[in-house]
Amino acid sequence: MATTGSPTGPGAPTGTRASTGPGAPTGAPTRISQGSQTKGGIGESTLRPDGVLKVTGEFAYSSDMWHEDMLWGHTLRSTVAHAEIRSIDTVEALATPGVYAVLTYDDLPTAVKNYGLEIQDTPVLAHGRVRHHGEPVALVAADHPETARRAAAKIRIDYAELPVVTDEASATAPGAPLIHENRDDHHIGHVAHPNIVHRQPIVRGDADAAAARADVIVSGDYVFGMQDQAFLGPESGLAVPAEDGGVDLYVATQWLHSDLRQIAPVLGLPEDKVRMTLSGVGGAFGGREDLSMQIHACLLALRTGKPVKIVYNRFESFFGHVHRHPAKLWYEHGATRDGKITHMKCRIVLDGGAYASASPAVVGNASSLSVGPYVIEDVDIEAIALYTNNPPCGAMRGFGAVQACFAYEAQMDKLAAALSMDPVEFRQLNAMEQGTLLPTGQRVDSPAPVAELLRRVKARPLPPEQQWLAAGEAADVRALPGGLSNTTHGEGVVRGVGYAVGIKNVGFSEGFDDYSTARVRLEVINGVPVAVVHTAMAEVGQGGVTVHAQIARTELGVTQVTIQPADTQVGSAGSTSASRQTYVTGGAVKHACENVREKVLEIGRRKFGTYHPAWATAELLLEGGKVVTDGGEVLADLVDVLEDEAVDLELEWRHRPTQPFDLRTGQGNGHVQYSFAAHRAVVEVDTELGLVKVIELAVAQDVGKALNPLSVLGQIQGGTIQGLGVAVMEEIIVDPKTAKVRNPSFTDYLIPTILDTPTIPVDVLELADAHAPYGLRGIGEAPTLSSTPAVLAAIRNATGLELNRTPVRPEHLTGT
Repeated sequence: MATTGSPTGPGAPTGTRASTGPGAPTGAPTRISQGSQTKGGIGESTLRPDGVLKVTGEFAYSSDMWHEDMLWGHTLRSTVAHAEIRSIDTVEALATPGVYAVLTYDDLPTAVKNYGLEIQDTPVLAHGRVRHHGEPVALVAADHPETARRAAAKIRIDYAELPVVTDEASATAPGAPLIHENRDDHHIGHVAHPNIVHRQPIVRGDADAAAARADVIVSGDYVFGMQDQAFLGPESGLAVPAEDGGVDLYVATQWLHSDLRQIAPVLGLPEDKVRMTLSGVGGAFGGREDLSMQIHACLLALRTGKPVKIVYNRFESFFGHVHRHPAKLWYEHGATRDGKITHMKCRIVLDGGAYASASPAVVGNASSLSVGPYVIEDVDIEAIALYTNNPPCGAMRGFGAVQACFAYEAQMDKLAAALSMDPVEFRQLNAMEQGTLLPTGQRVDSPAPVAELLRRVKARPLPPEQQWLAAGEAADVRALPGGLSNTTHGEGVVRGVGYAVGIKNVGFSEGFDDYSTARVRLEVINGVPVAVVHTAMAEVGQGGVTVHAQIARTELGVTQVTIQPADTQVGSAGSTSASRQTYVTGGAVKHACENVREKVLEIGRRKFGTYHPAWATAELLLEGGKVVTDGGEVLADLVDVLEDEAVDLELEWRHRPTQPFDLRTGQGNGHVQYSFAAHRAVVEVDTELGLVKVIELAVAQDVGKALNPLSVLGQIQGGTIQGLGVAVMEEIIVDPKTAKVRNPSFTDYLIPTILDTPTIPVDVLELADAHAPYGLRGIGEAPTLSSTPAVLAAIRNATGLELNRTPVRPEHLTGT
């Protein structure tokens, strides 16, 4: 079994292991002949073009943009969660020296005053009432950011506070305040109350009858806290008014064309006059899929006739984007004595906050993936999302599957304990595989090595227990629970080990037209063949710009590849979310390159076809800047084939279509691909102080084909740490009485640092999905699912406590 990489210090990654060892499952190998000899093609750990710039601090993020004579914009936000706006007085703000404009709802230029990803229910600026703490109410443009802030503080708003809706009980009670009156969206017809955004049931078989056959039944109520994406680069952008009456917007986002579709109507401009260019993105994780400052900056720029830059500080950022849906989940499972699961019932309630954002799609994911990677024939599932006065929630890495995985994996441990079975062996006994029929009626038609992933994480040697004991007086306190707080000295520290596995869909689902566009140009520049790739894909740190160059090298046989900046001058690439970009936009780049290659070969046949019969009879490839036969014979140099010609194509590419889920039964082929990851967590817990140290988080994941093994490793480890964060520290605290956010800062909202990061050994399987480009599988989200329940399982194993909520806090362990 091949192994690469080795740890270099505390918390260092241990590299990857290939899927070639004894007992490894088999899958169709990925056949790559075209371009396989070209350096820097797929399968290599090509370095990121922006990597050195980022680690040296020289990379230009959107917050670094500058324009001569630009103004600074600022957003005034509501200080209460639910209130009638009686009046807004901007006189004093407008009189502030250096202020160029103050805008409120009444200053919006068109009748289109709302926006939204699916349901246009989000006001550009609040009108009549505010529905959540931190809602935008007014805008200021000034010649200095502090001037803009001081002027905004002078705006007087008279609020009449209203009762707040904060949970399912208050949202659906008789006479409950309606968050949105007179709803007319397409979901309203199948929900029981206007404060329910969307409902998706899934019913298959007869769960009640199956429960009667069970020898053991376990149930549980689970609570998942509100997690923030916590990207380090705050929301920011620069809007520049243009001479043609339009606007050029440079912004950090996840989906340029979705932004454009929402921005242009509000500005009253055709889409071709709103020209968007992606600027440097400092992380996203779903939090940039909705609009933040985009419309605001454009409004101020068009009003003042000057460039306007908006940069949120960290406090503003917590209010400026959506978060992960907090959830309350109830599950029931049954099993026979021999360990076979008989049935599953569950109810998932997601808090969508004040506006819909991506809640309908999150509901679809939560319900359709709620069964986990297991074979269960009889299910009764319901998932809903609520409108409340809590902060809006939407897309975040894992997208509804994270909350469900936390609950169903806790249930697996309960069932195993009730049957006196090993928790891993119990999971393996019930694990889905290729050919499994899901509760939605969809058959899994690609490798699903769930049992193998579990075997691999369990087979790894455990790290030494209480390593700090052997060090004696020289022990590093960072290795102990509590770390540098120096509160633990080994008393009451207990080891725990836990396992979890999850399933995540890849790509947009439920019948969405999920496509991407790529423009590829091949030409000779200074005597060298060069490929130019242009897409609107948002590079948010996932490494798409690296992979696109690798694909172009592979398909066109050239080493020189230029990646054009992403903008709206090329067709849509869809969102950088749902683990879809390498699959879909990578597929579009591959498709465009293949067509460019055929055009190049046509030129070659036209010019040189009479000189060698292979031009007409052989399979021709582009390798190392030459046209070669599949036998390796060189027919011509690309430079001679192209000469002064350029081949330039812009093409769309789509994956297989999906279907909407039936609104009564949940049946339908709703997803295009599934990804799987398993974790083993090893923790040490100070049971007296309630402190947790995660020692190791081992991962095994099937990636289909690793186009860039180094990037694959980074994605898996990054997702693992994000799951660790919500397990033991990350939660936005919302006051249940006022619906106001209590901790909008990195002082009080904690995220893992390098000192919290354990060793993360990664086991990579490459079992090709025959339906996907190169056999690849989307990888970014799956590790975020199972790391959380694995850590919780390990803490339960150490303490014997039930621990049915995230994050686990010291008081949950000590009972104080």
